[in-house]
Amino acid sequence: MTTLTPLYHLAAEQKSAEVTDWAARIAWVIGLFVFIALVYWLMRQGWKWRASLQSDLPELPATPEGFADDETLLTMEGRYHASTTAGHWLDRIVAHGLGTRSRTELTLTARGLDVVRPGAADFFIPADALREARLDKALAGKVLPEGGLLIITWAHGETLIDSGFRSDRAAEHQAWADAVNRLADAPAATELTSTTTEGTAR
Repeated sequence: MTTLTPLYHLAAEQKSAEVTDWAARIAWVIGLFVFIALVYWLMRQGWKWRASLQSDLPELPATPEGFADDETLLTMEGRYHASTTAGHWLDRIVAHGLGTRSRTELTLTARGLDVVRPGAADFFIPADALREARLDKALAGKVLPEGGLLIITWAHGETLIDSGFRSDRAAEHQAWADAVNRLADAPAATELTSTTTEGTAR
C-alpha cells in the first residue's frame, strides 16, 4: 500500500501540471488574437486616414456611352495591383477604391482604356489622359520579377497616377506598353525606370 501512495501523488501532480499548461496556452492564443486584431484595426485606421488625405481626388471617369462599339486595339485579363502617385512607388492611392487589388479586364480603344474590376470600382482612362506606359517590377510595396508589371501613367485632375496591372499572360505586357505609348504619343516603353529602381534600393 505504501508503494502506491507516491504513484498516486505523482499522477495528481502531472494532471495538475497539464491543467496549468492548457491555461497558459489559451492565454497565449487569446493574446495573439488581440494583437492581430489591434494590428488590423491600426491598418484600417491608416487606410481611412490616407483616404481622407486624398479626398480632393475627383471621382473616377465612367465608361463613355457607345464604347463597346469602338474598334478594339487590345484586350487583357489579369490583375489590378494598385495605383500610386506617379514616380513614387510606395505612395499608394486608396481614394475611390484605387487601393483595392482585384481581378481586371482591360480594353484599349482609340478613346482610351476601360478598366473593369469584378468586386471593385470600374474606371475609364480617356486617351488624352494617358501619359506613358512601361514595364516595371514594383508598385505599392509589391515586388515581382523584372517586367512583371505593366505600369500605366495617367492624369486625373491635377494628379499624375501610376496604375499597375499584371496580365495572366505576361508576354502581352510589351505589346500593351507600346500600344498605350502610341496612343499617348509617348516614347517607347522601357523596363525598370530610374525612379522605381532608386525606390527599390531605398
